[in-house]
Amino acid sequence: MASHAPKSLAIVPEHINFAEEELKIIELWDRLDAFRTSLKQSEGRPKFTFYDGPPFATGLPHYGHLLAGSIKDIVTRFAHGNGFHVERRFGWDCHGLPVEHEIDKTLGIKSPDDVAKMGIEAYNAACRNIVMRYSSEWKETVKRLGRWIDFDNDYKTLYPWFMESVWWVFKQLYDKGLVYRGFKVMPFSTACSTPLSNFESGQNYKDVVDPTVVVSFPLDENPEESLIVWTTTPWTLPSNLAICVNPSSMYIKIRDNKTQKIYILMEERLEILYHHHKKPTEPEYEVLAKFAGKTLEGKSYEPLLPYFAHLKKERNAFRVVCDDYVTKESGTGLVHQSPYFGEDDFRICLSYGIISKDMKPVCPVDDAGRFTDEVVDFKGLYVKEADKLIIKHLKTLDRLVVQSNFKHSYPYCWRSDTPLIYKAVPSWFVRVESLVDKLLANNAKTYWLATLTRCLCLSMLHYREFRVPEFVKEKRFANWLKSARDWAISRSRYWGTPIPLWINDDLSEIVCVGSIEELAKLSGVKPTDLHREHIDEITIPSRNGKTKLKRISEVFDCWFESGSMPYAQQHYPFAFKNTEDFKSLFPADFVAEGIDQTRGWFYTLTVLATALFDEPPFKNLIVNGLVLASDGSKMSKRKKNYPDPNEIFLKYGADALRLYLIDSPVVRSENLRFREEGVLDIQKNVFLPWYNAYRFLVQNVQLLEKETNSRFFAKLIHSDNVLDKWIMSYTHNLVAFVKKEMAAYHLYTVVPRLVKFFDILTNWYVRFNRKRLKGDFGREECFKSLETLAHVLLLIIRLMSPFTPFITELMWQNLRNLLHEESDAKNNESIHYLLLPDADLSLINDDIERKVGVMQSVVASARLLRERHTLPVKQPLKQMIVVHQDQRTLDDAEFLKAYILEELNVKQMEVSFEKDRWGVSLAVDADYKTLGPRLGKDLKVIVEKIKKLNEQNLNEMRQNNGILNIDGHEISQNDLKINYKLTSGQLGCTTDQYVAGSDGDVIVLLDISSDKALQDEGFAREIVNRIQKLRKKAKLMPQNDITIYCTVDQLTSELGNVLIHQKNYIEQLVKQPVLVNQESKVQPVIIDETIDIKGSVLKMSLAKRVL
Repeated sequence: MASHAPKSLAIVPEHINFAEEELKIIELWDRLDAFRTSLKQSEGRPKFTFYDGPPFATGLPHYGHLLAGSIKDIVTRFAHGNGFHVERRFGWDCHGLPVEHEIDKTLGIKSPDDVAKMGIEAYNAACRNIVMRYSSEWKETVKRLGRWIDFDNDYKTLYPWFMESVWWVFKQLYDKGLVYRGFKVMPFSTACSTPLSNFESGQNYKDVVDPTVVVSFPLDENPEESLIVWTTTPWTLPSNLAICVNPSSMYIKIRDNKTQKIYILMEERLEILYHHHKKPTEPEYEVLAKFAGKTLEGKSYEPLLPYFAHLKKERNAFRVVCDDYVTKESGTGLVHQSPYFGEDDFRICLSYGIISKDMKPVCPVDDAGRFTDEVVDFKGLYVKEADKLIIKHLKTLDRLVVQSNFKHSYPYCWRSDTPLIYKAVPSWFVRVESLVDKLLANNAKTYWLATLTRCLCLSMLHYREFRVPEFVKEKRFANWLKSARDWAISRSRYWGTPIPLWINDDLSEIVCVGSIEELAKLSGVKPTDLHREHIDEITIPSRNGKTKLKRISEVFDCWFESGSMPYAQQHYPFAFKNTEDFKSLFPADFVAEGIDQTRGWFYTLTVLATALFDEPPFKNLIVNGLVLASDGSKMSKRKKNYPDPNEIFLKYGADALRLYLIDSPVVRSENLRFREEGVLDIQKNVFLPWYNAYRFLVQNVQLLEKETNSRFFAKLIHSDNVLDKWIMSYTHNLVAFVKKEMAAYHLYTVVPRLVKFFDILTNWYVRFNRKRLKGDFGREECFKSLETLAHVLLLIIRLMSPFTPFITELMWQNLRNLLHEESDAKNNESIHYLLLPDADLSLINDDIERKVGVMQSVVASARLLRERHTLPVKQPLKQMIVVHQDQRTLDDAEFLKAYILEELNVKQMEVSFEKDRWGVSLAVDADYKTLGPRLGKDLKVIVEKIKKLNEQNLNEMRQNNGILNIDGHEISQNDLKINYKLTSGQLGCTTDQYVAGSDGDVIVLLDISSDKALQDEGFAREIVNRIQKLRKKAKLMPQNDITIYCTVDQLTSELGNVLIHQKNYIEQLVKQPVLVNQESKVQPVIIDETIDIKGSVLKMSLAKRVL
């Protein structure tokens, strides 16, 4: 590929607007057609298969989509960079309740009759018109996120070829005997006029308050005695046909002393009638008899309401039945049976013969949830609204014993957000219960951030094992599979893939069609579209040659379609010459969605893959948690409790949002409370330091090129400088770690390490090497340090490119000019064309990393001491002592002594393993904020023991992963406040002269006493600091030649004295000439400023130096 790169580095501005730069990068990608170009380049490589769960385009993308999209983009980019060809096709869910519900609201459709008047063709046309309502917003948002995915080669569930593959999937299940028609009580959405599957009904539970009643049912044999039942659904009472008791529980007959009425209920449920907080002064009831529930079986009672009273003779209804499902946990211990509105009710009444499969259902509620004509007193009323009227009617009949309200968790329709009811409807089912053992076995083969995984690098095409908690897979999902119910896949709706079953009137003849070609062969009609309006009128001749088979009216549950996407997106099997070609795409190497999909897409994928091929549908899965509002509540457009994602893009850019989301608990399947401040923190703490390190490199390379009049090229050198060796080792160690952990999809371990790297790079390597990088130690050292920094930055932007695609591209477009013309990498016009780097194991040096680790502990402790005692680093100190019991640690500190002293601005350092010699003693206290809530009443005892901890205890804690067990309580280092006190040691050190602190097990003492020479040097540093601030204010670059004029009123003042005697020291630090009390006569002044410094007035002028 031809290179269009400039011959030299471009100037990097001091300030950057990340969001604006990202838009420029998008323009670059568009010009290069970068995504497609990368796919062409990877053709012929091993395939890495990714399935994208299809969203609905009837709503706008939210943070949950952005999170999942970021994870998907990172993993697929990483796979591409590790030598795989990764097809990434976007998918769209187009059918089902989400679309129909929008149309029903818009057109005011309340029932199937309204659709019939409108016509299915017009209704479906309206649905088709809004299916892609927000597709342009989706495409723009996904593009703005930096996600590379193919929208042009997408799949939509409304495509005829997609629908045909769904037919094929269904026919396979039908031919295997896994499909049947049944009459079952199902969760039913009255708003959408259709049954829902069990897993759909579990997606939207709400805590609600419903009216509850205790109602009496007089026995036929003695009308003065009544069975009493409790229900939270008064609207089901008109269709009551039986009362159920537990055969083995004890029941009691009582006379209420106030009303003199006789009631029968479970002995352990008396509190339903008598639940006073205080003991009553007089007995409230008299016990007349006790007996087992079995005694009541078969007893008949008076129907509560007359609507189905005829069934008393016809079906032996209105009697007591027995079943163990009746418990003592709630109610009266007698459960009213309305068999067509309760699953257990249906089962029990069927077993007692009160109902039969061929009788007319006692189901006086239509698909809109309204009472039918049979319930004459309440006909046309929505059942939930009828509750109050029914209760009032019961009171009139003197059958209402108790009325109250009850708070409980109740299922709502996941689409319309309206209460579900349970209603018996004829449905077509897939036999899932018979597949449970296979489902569990296939789930065990998958990798949910633990077990076995295919590694994502060509050099590691084998299985490796990583262990982390797997509660989602082994608990949540496996438990759901264990209790799986047969799946109701039919929906009494219109906009969906029609179920391809043609039947005669009595269902004695059924033909299942698996393709368009098969339908054409059977019917003589070859449709080009498979929606209802195109195929409902197509008939198939019956085997008897006299009648015609007609298609059933139902369409598929849209979850059946999304569960079929591994096959349908490829138009399998019709677009394949052999199954081997398809097997290279199935199962998927990787999928990722939110934790809510454990009962959604993950489930339907698993059911269908198991039913079809007895295989799991995917090998590896990342389950992310939910993104919540900052207060922990669900994000709500109505409440406006979260910032618009587009505003976040505009303020901070997509990279910052991506890194914020994936450097959070959501990648461990936990929830994240979204905070805009968190995105800002990522920008400030990661991207700005990273950008500044990049700018610092470019500035100093340009300065070096100017001085040498030659090009600088980044080549891998083997520097003998210890910090060069260290940062090279650290970076290559990071590369090895990231590739290993990403092979296990451990985003939650990778991202924190990547984020930490920029602190290591900027606050340690660059900070400690600024003078070398600027050339203060000679040209050779300058070359070594710049080549090291260039190598590290080029390495890290390649490693980070899947995570932060924009900033890495921005830096690559400039830094690639540091590569030699013959470099293969240089000619890549996008960083995303490159393979990810491999770690150079020869550069990893654990010994040097350990030494620098000790230095960091020493420096961190001393920095903290300076901060605590208000000792700015500009103020030099005489001496520091490093105390540790391990000689090697002390040797490591001694080895890097020069760096420690310079960084801390201390003149001398001594190491020692004798704490007593310096009067250092350990002082441990508890952190009450962390321990108080956990320990409760044990806090006082544990705190006393914490205060007695010694060095040996702390060493034990470090060896035990930072945990110490005290009286059965796990105490971590975060629960402790570890300090060191100073007393007069053997050398007479006192707290007046020394202060002590520790970072881990390294103790540092600082001599805080001062003298005139130290004070003057600190004063000089303060002057340097003011000069540098003025240079920055004037926007001067290091390569700009200037003269600095400093003017004071009196040279004999303290300030004047420092300027004269510390002039050489100041010039050494600012690297420009400094003139004291002289005026610029020839050189033009760029900027001047008068300041107050320690009580004296200093005028500073910066003038352009005339050479």
